[in-house]
Amino acid sequence: MKTQLNSTALIRQGGVAFGTSGARGLVVDFTPEVCAAFTHAFVAVMRQACSVPQMALAIDNRPSSLGMAQACAAALLQAGIEPLFYGVVPTPALAYQAMRDKMPCIMVTGSHIPFDRNGLKFYRPDGEITKADELAILAADVAFDPLPSLPSLTVRAEAAQSYCQRYLSLFPAGLLAGKRIGIYEHSSAGRDLYGPMLRDLGAEVISLARSDAFVPIDTEAVGEEDKAKARSWSAEHNLDAIFSTDGDGDRPLLADEQGEWLRGDILGLLCASALCIEALAVPVSCNTLVSSCGRFEQVSLTRIGSPYVIAEFAELAKTYRRIAGFEANGGFLLGSDIELHGQPLAALPTRDAVLPALMVLAAAGAGGISTLVNALPKRFTHSDRIKDFPTAQSRAILAQGQGDPAGLLARLGFQDVEVVRVDTTDGLRLTLQEGGIVHLRPSGNAPELRCYAEADSLAQAQALVRQALDNLPVLALA
Repeated sequence: MKTQLNSTALIRQGGVAFGTSGARGLVVDFTPEVCAAFTHAFVAVMRQACSVPQMALAIDNRPSSLGMAQACAAALLQAGIEPLFYGVVPTPALAYQAMRDKMPCIMVTGSHIPFDRNGLKFYRPDGEITKADELAILAADVAFDPLPSLPSLTVRAEAAQSYCQRYLSLFPAGLLAGKRIGIYEHSSAGRDLYGPMLRDLGAEVISLARSDAFVPIDTEAVGEEDKAKARSWSAEHNLDAIFSTDGDGDRPLLADEQGEWLRGDILGLLCASALCIEALAVPVSCNTLVSSCGRFEQVSLTRIGSPYVIAEFAELAKTYRRIAGFEANGGFLLGSDIELHGQPLAALPTRDAVLPALMVLAAAGAGGISTLVNALPKRFTHSDRIKDFPTAQSRAILAQGQGDPAGLLARLGFQDVEVVRVDTTDGLRLTLQEGGIVHLRPSGNAPELRCYAEADSLAQAQALVRQALDNLPVLALA
C-alpha cells in the first residue's frame, strides 16, 4: 500500500512561500512533490467555487520550468483534470487565454528573480488569485498518492495566437510604419511573439541580445549595464524605441529614441492617459506625479503587489467605468472592458507588458517618446536593491525606523533632514521636509531589501538611494 502525501505538510516543510506575486523559492525546494502539493491544494480551492474539468499551464524559459510544469500536470491528472499546455508564453498571454476559456491556470515562472529560483502563479477563471485564496491554498490539507512518472507535454498554440490578436485587432496595420524598434530579447518568455507583432503593425524590427541562458531582468531596478546597452543600440541602429520585458513578459521595459529606459510608473501614467482611464489603483511606491498630474479623476494607493491593486478595482468600479492600475515595475492591469477608437478591449486584470508599450508608441505618433515624457511635470524616482539581504534583518531595521524615523536616517548618514510624514502602507516611506522621499521595503519575492526614492531631479533621487543602500549593510551588522 502506497503511503499518501499531504499538501499542507509538504508546503510547510519546504522553503517555498507566497510573496507579492505567487509562490517563490529556490529551484531545489520546488521538488515534484512540492509542485504537486501546491497544484492539489489549488485544485481543492477552485473546486469549492466551480467545476474544473481542464486547467491551463505555461512556462517561462528557465531551465527548471518544464520539469515543474510536468509535475503540476501529473498532479492534475491524478485529480482527474486535463492539463492544457501552452508552452513558453508570457504570463498575461496564459491568463488571457484561460480567462477567455473560463478555466483556472498555473504559470511556472520566477519572473525577474535569478535562475536558481522559480515560482508558481495561480489564476482563477476570472483572474489572479487573491490573498484570501493564498491562505486557502496553504490550509487545503489534501492527501494524494506519490507521483507516477512525469507526463510529456504537447504545446498548444492558442494562447500565443489569442494574445497577439488582442492587440493586432486594436490598432491599424500601419500604426508603427516608419518606426525602427529594437527588441531586447534576452530570455523573455515572449521574445518569439513581439517581433512578428510589431512587424504586423508596420515597424521595422531589430532583434537584440537573444540569450540561451536565463537573464534575470528587473524592470524596477535596471542595471547600469542594461542602460549602457540601450544607449549604444539606439545610436548604432538609429532606433525610435527599444522594447523588452522581464522573464515572464508581464513587466515592460521601453526606451525612447535616445535609448533611455522609461521608469515603469511613468510608462504606466502615459498608457493610462492614452487609454482615457478615469480611475487608477497604484502601489504607494509609484511616483507621486501619478496622483498630482491631474489626468485622472481618482488615484487610489495600495500596498505593493498586483493582488492589492486588483482588490482595489472592485471599489473603483462602484463609481467609474474606465479603471486600470499599474506598478512601479511597469506592469499594466486593465480593470474594466473599454473601447478604444471604436474597438473593444477586454479587461485583463493582471500585469501586462505589451499594452503600455503599444499605447505609448501610438501616442508618440511621428514624434519621439521623449516628447511625451518631457511634457510631464518634473518629478523623478529611482530605485535599487541589496541582494542576499535576510528578510528578518530588513524587518528589524524597518521596525527601528518606524519608532524613530529621524534616528534611522541619521544612522544611514543623512544629515540635517527632517521627516514630515511617515507612511507604513508597505514598508517604511519617509517624506522629508525638503520634498524628497526615501522608501525602504523588503522584497516579497526574494531576500532583498529595496530602496525607492523620489525627488525633483534624477540626480537627487539617485543620491538618496545610494546614501541609503551604501549604509544599510553596516547598519545591519551593528
